[in-house]
Amino acid sequence: MDGRRRSHYQLNDDTPVYVISVAAQLSGLHPQTLRQYDRLGLVSPDRTAGRGRRYSARDIELLRTVQTLSQDEGINLAGIKRIIELENQVAALQQRVAELSAAVDGAAATLQQREAQVHASYRRDLVKYQPPVAGNALVVWRPAPQRRQGD
Repeated sequence: MDGRRRSHYQLNDDTPVYVISVAAQLSGLHPQTLRQYDRLGLVSPDRTAGRGRRYSARDIELLRTVQTLSQDEGINLAGIKRIIELENQVAALQQRVAELSAAVDGAAATLQQREAQVHASYRRDLVKYQPPVAGNALVVWRPAPQRRQGD
């Protein structure tokens, strides 16, 4: 090894690491307020095996947002819950649009590759048809077969 230890456990904004007392302190709210928000479904932290709450950095940010909407904007908790639901729905739809755009781009690239393969397979000894130019047309005349008498 090169002397550095690699952790198999990666921390990110969604990693539940903060107990309720730390989350309350970081968000500027009372622990009982956090419990109430959890009961109302505003902020739903992960749970440990013993049912203790563990908040992530994203949960802390959401708690701050709820506090701002409630105290500064005067929005009630039901309205805040609806705002959060709609923001989550918008984020999910944006993610889906990105996925579909990537799929369309991939399909377009595949189509272009297949089209290029078809064009590459054209026979080069064939001459492209060009319609005759007026005045230079060649007309082939064949007399109609004559009918026999009695037919």
